[in-house]
Amino acid sequence: MKLRQLPRALTLGLLSIMILSLTGCLYPEDQTPGGQASAREAVLTVQDATERYQSQTSLLPIQNAKESVPVYEKYKVDLGKLKRMGYIAQIPAAAFENGGSYQFLIIDEETDPKVKLLDLVVFQTVNDVQKKVDEYRSSHGDRIPKGDELYPGFSVINFKELGMKAPNIQSMYSRQTLNFLVNDQGQAYVDYGIDIATAVKKAQTEPQPNEDLRKVLVDASYYVPVRSPVYHWMEGEPRAVND
Repeated sequence: MKLRQLPRALTLGLLSIMILSLTGCLYPEDQTPGGQASAREAVLTVQDATERYQSQTSLLPIQNAKESVPVYEKYKVDLGKLKRMGYIAQIPAAAFENGGSYQFLIIDEETDPKVKLLDLVVFQTVNDVQKKVDEYRSSHGDRIPKGDELYPGFSVINFKELGMKAPNIQSMYSRQTLNFLVNDQGQAYVDYGIDIATAVKKAQTEPQPNEDLRKVLVDASYYVPVRSPVYHWMEGEPRAVND
């Protein structure tokens, strides 16, 4: 059953059930979430190369980015530079630069640089959905194709109004099908609320007020959440907020 079509009250009930069912399978210790051991190995290889590069140059091997670029899309690893300078023997097969479906990023660049993966298939899917939403608003008097509200100011996208089926994208954390959200400004997102709730429960720690809960997913995996809103912990559950 897909959550995107359920009212909020029923959705929250299923959320609790899914948290219990997912707790035992999220983030296996011996492999990358989703079973992609080769992606894990690639991340560890690029992490080692990044640390050696920084140790010898006092810089990070990243491409320039505008300040406006979202934090989990911003600092792309310059894999070409690492290869040219001998820090890696070859660009990983998982990398976009070598025909793969991931972008290698560096997060926490100023404190504790870590290499993570951005799933470009999900990224492009959200971009395509955003275009459909924009086209719909343009031809319907700026009306936003909203379904049920999942969080204050965030609703599931009504794909029936868009004249299409909802794309089936799976979480890189739990392999569950993800909802698409749209906020009151017409911005499309992927909803990682269930994954965050599961990760918080597994960590057995109480999130801090106003903490960006997406970091819980990043710390527990090799992936960044793709095109997601900020989440805060409110009334015992993660809630999407406009940053």
